[in-house]
Amino acid sequence: MADNAENRPIENENPLVGNIVIFVVLMAIFVLGLVAVSWLDFTTVWPMAVLILCFVGAFFIPMAIIGRSDSGSEHRN
Repeated sequence: MADNAENRPIENENPLVGNIVIFVVLMAIFVLGLVAVSWLDFTTVWPMAVLILCFVGAFFIPMAIIGRSDSGSEHRN
């Protein structure tokens, strides 16, 4: 074996509560986007603005705030 099991770090990325909170926040953004689509009629601006904000939130919350995990092979010694 090239990678010794005793030398690898323990990979506990997120606790259960953290995963549930992240899921609830992103599901709320998704549902808000669905509601905004149902109100979209191209005569008012605010449903499309809500959709754009939902996209930005759903894209940047996992990418910038939560960040990527440190369990990739480039972080192992």
